Amino acid sequence: MYGIELTPEHPVAQLSDFAVQAEEAGFDAVFASHHYNNRDQFMALGGMASRTDEILLGPGIANPYETHPVTLASRTATLAEMSDGRALFGVGPGDKSTIRNLGFDHDDALRRVLETFKVAQRLWDGERVDHDGTFTADDAGLNYEVGEIPVYVGAQGPHMTRMAAKHADGALYNGAHPTDLAWAREQVEDMAEDRVADTEFDLAAYASVSVAEDAEQARAAARPPVAFVAAGSPPPVLDRHGIDHDVASDVGDAISAGEFEEAFGLVTEPMLEAFCIAGTPADVAERTEALREHADSVVFASPLGPDVERAISLLGAAVNGQYSPAE
Repeated sequence: MYGIELTPEHPVAQLSDFAVQAEEAGFDAVFASHHYNNRDQFMALGGMASRTDEILLGPGIANPYETHPVTLASRTATLAEMSDGRALFGVGPGDKSTIRNLGFDHDDALRRVLETFKVAQRLWDGERVDHDGTFTADDAGLNYEVGEIPVYVGAQGPHMTRMAAKHADGALYNGAHPTDLAWAREQVEDMAEDRVADTEFDLAAYASVSVAEDAEQARAAARPPVAFVAAGSPPPVLDRHGIDHDVASDVGDAISAGEFEEAFGLVTEPMLEAFCIAGTPADVAERTEALREHADSVVFASPLGPDVERAISLLGAAVNGQYSPAE
């Protein structure tokens, strides 16, 4: 699978245009990201569903803190209905730097995510559910038929990655560097004998990408998403790339305070190298090829490039073999 992530910082109509373009460019899936300060991801996905025919659609990711997990299950099921069965459910704990502004923490992140999609799967199967764990549901049910929806867990640290490998259909692994995907593949393989899901697991590199004909313009556009990734990365990931924990913490503090320009200015070269693929189409093709040595799928995540419409075309050409690493 090759997919792209669209950020609802653009109007919904424009996001739908981008989804149509992605479908025409040969992509398999579109994910809509979520931060409370952007437009609503499910309304954006509904708009995309009405304009596309074959491409898979899903939240990338939905977080089960600010929205009740049963409501998330219903919203995703509604998307499946609107898209004639093309929905995916991307679920994860969310970005620390923004959801803590709403009074949430991640102390129970793994259990919350696991319980969320296990309850969702029961609801989609038509069950009525009682649940008392990290959230409560009392005789919850959906009043319409749903069926199966693939579940992808947003993961980066070892525990979430291994949980996804055991229970989910796939992982949207937050990584753009081959070293990180090689590590993630090891976690997946270690869990092979413990896997309880009956589907083939899909390890998807959910890689921040910025592409343009001008490499420096691409790198400049990469700083905002890299700031969010660096701020939310667990210590082992920072250590893997030699990134100063204090600087990453400073980036997160600036984001939480709404000082976005300050946060983006704190992004270092090692952060850019570790957490984003930024450069020309040939650069992106080379790094994508390296990721595919370890990942089953690749999702090109925001910012895509300084010009999103142009970036979708360039990325489509890259995955269709129209750019080679040697160019």
